[in-house]
Amino acid sequence: MPTILLILGWRLYFWSNEGNEPIHIHAEKGEMECKFWLDTENFEIKEAMLFNMTTQSKREIKKIIYDHFDYIALEWNKYFEKK
Repeated sequence: MPTILLILGWRLYFWSNEGNEPIHIHAEKGEMECKFWLDTENFEIKEAMLFNMTTQSKREIKKIIYDHFDYIALEWNKYFEKK
């Protein structure tokens, strides 16, 4: 489960066995968890899973993902190309 970013208390990571799924990122902070799909062709993200998230925390993690969109996609490709 490689962690690729730690920002504002959020840990953004991949699950090691999900390389057969489209690009996505998991994030957790305290008791909150989420997963977002990344559409690299259209520079969009889509909620895949939310747990215990407030409106503010959802807005915060979406901004973090958008701000690091290209880095997340690059790290996904580097990690899963090795496997």
